[in-house]
Amino acid sequence: MRRPEILLGPTTKGFVLDEPLTAAAYVAQGHTLFDGSLGRPVMTLDRAALDHDVATLARFATDHGLELAPHGKTTMSPELWARQLDAGAWGITVATPHQARTAHALGVRRLLVANEVVDPVALRWAATAAADPDAEVLLYVDSVAGVQAVEAALAGTDAGPVTVLLEVGHAAGRTGVRTPEDAVAVAERAVASDAVRLVGVSGYEGGLPDDARVRSFLAGLRDTAHDLADRALLPPDGIVLSAGGSAWFDVVADVLGRDPDGTGPLPGYGTRTLLRSGSYVTHDHGTYARRTPYTRVAGHLLPAIRVWAQVLSTPEPGLALLDAGKRDVPYDEGLPVPLRRHRPGADAVDVRGWTLTRTNDQHAYLDHDPPHDPDAEDPTDLAVGDVVELGVSHPCTAFDKWRAVPVLDADLRVVDVVSTWF
Repeated sequence: MRRPEILLGPTTKGFVLDEPLTAAAYVAQGHTLFDGSLGRPVMTLDRAALDHDVATLARFATDHGLELAPHGKTTMSPELWARQLDAGAWGITVATPHQARTAHALGVRRLLVANEVVDPVALRWAATAAADPDAEVLLYVDSVAGVQAVEAALAGTDAGPVTVLLEVGHAAGRTGVRTPEDAVAVAERAVASDAVRLVGVSGYEGGLPDDARVRSFLAGLRDTAHDLADRALLPPDGIVLSAGGSAWFDVVADVLGRDPDGTGPLPGYGTRTLLRSGSYVTHDHGTYARRTPYTRVAGHLLPAIRVWAQVLSTPEPGLALLDAGKRDVPYDEGLPVPLRRHRPGADAVDVRGWTLTRTNDQHAYLDHDPPHDPDAEDPTDLAVGDVVELGVSHPCTAFDKWRAVPVLDADLRVVDVVSTWF
């Protein structure tokens, strides 16, 4: 795939540069986190953690007979997608037509659009993109109306058919058919159409609350695929199954992966399972640190994202204000976690006794926990000008706040810059 040239300059958030220069030139200058070329706040990635996480899930997929189609919306970064593809990923998953066009323009040729697409312009683009002999583009349908939308979009053109997966959903979930009867009805309508080619079944289990519900849902997805195959509504030797956020990929492997003897999830049929996990590539210090399957199975991921913020004010005892807020850090699935304090001329120290409790647009509130308690452990001293290293929760809403993200080595030297294309 194509790695775009990144131009950094005075308008690039996180960087302190008087004149524009390419990211490659910036990296070649040998900058470090604290040499004045990076501002505060700034988000960075840890190279060693990235390498570890990409290799870890690539190995997991291989070990369980899965093909990895990591969800690209997590980062929307071609440089990180390239790492995943180079490690053996089948292709990239996206959620919207814009993301699909972006990934395609940057060189990705195998795309799973894990969502219904009904816009006629987007459907015609997908059909045209899929005509490339090196390409594979998969879309979802979950209704007869969805099939009809494809037919209407492609009517009078030479494009098509569009390759689709039937999406299976669950009660109170998002998209996807809700009953086996609906699955059959949509599949029959798809097979009767010249505009679509139905090749498999997909679903999203990430919103379910526990192992038992996830297993039940995935078993239902598998059973739906088996029923459609038995009805000759799926190709017997090329059935695609897909599932998987970043919280339950171990259960996906159990239910939809291959047994050690090579038996697939649909005995008697040729299948492949595309695992769509995305947040693993950077992991985090919050929601995925708590929910990762590696709390249940052997192995681990490393958090790769840091946001470096400066103490602006300590206006009253037990309160410190940082210069990173909602525009800089995610807050939808938990607030950032203070990790270490960095002060010129001193070694970094762990931040103890402080909790980040809320954010404004451009500020974060660190409160001494519990404040003013004479029996509490003395908190780490925080002074105006200190830099606080933050770990974040939910990578998907971290990357969309930054257009260029430095990658650091263990000595905090900038060894790469990755771009985002939201």
